[in-house]
Formats: sequence, C-alpha cells, structure tokens
Amino acid sequence: MTLGIIVAMTEELEIIHQEMKKEKTEVRANMEFHIGELSGKRVVAVICGIGKVNAAVCTQILISEFNVDKVVNVGIAGGIGKDIVPGDIVVAENLVQHDVDATSFGDEYGQVPRLDTFDFKCDKELVELAKKACESATNHKTYVGRILTGDQFIACPDKLSWLDSQFGGLACEMEGGSIAHVCHLNKIPFIVIRSISDNANTGAHMDFEKFKYIAVENSSNILKTMMNNM
Repeated sequence: MTLGIIVAMTEELEIIHQEMKKEKTEVRANMEFHIGELSGKRVVAVICGIGKVNAAVCTQILISEFNVDKVVNVGIAGGIGKDIVPGDIVVAENLVQHDVDATSFGDEYGQVPRLDTFDFKCDKELVELAKKACESATNHKTYVGRILTGDQFIACPDKLSWLDSQFGGLACEMEGGSIAHVCHLNKIPFIVIRSISDNANTGAHMDFEKFKYIAVENSSNILKTMMNNM
C-alpha cells in the first residue's frame, strides 16, 4: 500500500518530513513529491499550496503518476461550530464545496452540476482509524462531521453563520473538498483531518505563529498513530 499525504503549507509537513525515511523527491507541476517510508508504510508526501486548483492538481498527480492507494489531507482550518475552539481537531466524515453556486439551474448551493453526489464521503475505515487515534489525545477535543471547502478565507461571522445554517459544517478551509472531489472521481479512499486555528463565530482565535506548532504536532501524531494501526 502507498499512502498519499497532502498538506497545503510547508509548516504542516515539517514533522512528517523530518521523520520520513526519504528515498527521493520528484517534481511535478512545480510541487515536490517526497517518496519514502513513514511508520513502516510507503508514503508520498507533498505540499500542494493553498486553494482548490492546487489541491486538485496535486491529488490527480498522486493518483495517476505515483499510484497511491489512499489519500490523507491534514492541515489547519477555521471553526464553524460554536463549541469548537482553537487547537481542537475535526475529522471529516464528508466534505462540501460551499462556493459552488449553480442555484440558477435549480441546484442546491454546493452541488457540482451533473455530479452524482452532493457531498464527498470519506472512507469509513480511515475515519474510524482517525477517531481511534484521537482517543489518546488529552490536549484537544475531537469532532467528527462535515468540513466545508471554498476558495475564500472566511473571517466574517455573518458568512460563517450562513455556512452553518446552509450546510451544517464544523470547519471551513480551502483544499479538502477538491481533494475529496478528485478521489471520488478516481474511486480512491481518502480522509481529511483539520486542526482548528480560529472561530470567527465566537471570536476565538490563536496567534498563527504559536498555533502552527501545536497544529503540526497534533495532526502529525494523529497521522502516525493511524498509520501504525493500518
């Protein structure tokens, strides 16, 4: 089995990169794909960059050129649910692209026209592995549910309230839904796991420079625990 690991930013790959037994690095579409082993499993780890297009291109390359069997996306997100605070973890059960608007044709917000699904469902086995990996963590709470994706940085409480009422999401970010979309089309199991950095609904936030180390450590530990149980 080969696992594809996608992050959006350099900081999010730091611990994984350090602990990998790296064999080589190959460049595709200006992205560096690091090939090697982590926790005894074969992995291809990559920084895709921010946004849906970067994430989609990266995911398709992992599938088509590196023949990954499963995809894991870890990183940072903004909280939507009122009880979610910085440092918490959200494990996605499904993802919706909130910025897709074909309502003029009678579709719901978030529905990609003529696609066979509204939401992109994460692999149940990977979700259970992630939940189990989070059980041992004592420095944060874990939530399981829907993550929303769009090419927008959401900092407005009114917009977050709309996202909550329209979609019932727990967190919002800028890559996971497009990674899920590509995996869905290719029938590749996937999961998205996010560390919460802020929550504009409640005014809760954490300094990014401080938070990124907490987020990276949390997500890296969860990923390694998951891999040990695969």
